[in-house]
Amino acid sequence: MSETPHIDIDYVANLARIELSDQEKKKLGGQLDDILGYFEKLNSVNVDGVEPLAHAHAVNNIWREGDEPGPTYSPEVLTGMAPESRDNQVVVPKVVE
Repeated sequence: MSETPHIDIDYVANLARIELSDQEKKKLGGQLDDILGYFEKLNSVNVDGVEPLAHAHAVNNIWREGDEPGPTYSPEVLTGMAPESRDNQVVVPKVVE
């Protein structure tokens, strides 16, 4: 694509929490620019009248043989096994600040 990246590689590296050398910044910046160029090509495709799909083929509730609900525990039993519970939910320690 082009020689000058259209993306701020320092900003992206900071988001990814990685340190890059100048050589790596130049190489990765060019690669990211190429990727953005492909997105520009995809945006130029006329998709009027094309319905969005999640899958290439129609897929509706595909069940395997034996995929039947089995026995379950009541919420009272499950919360009773937890060290702490509130409103039928297990209370866990905070792990993300």
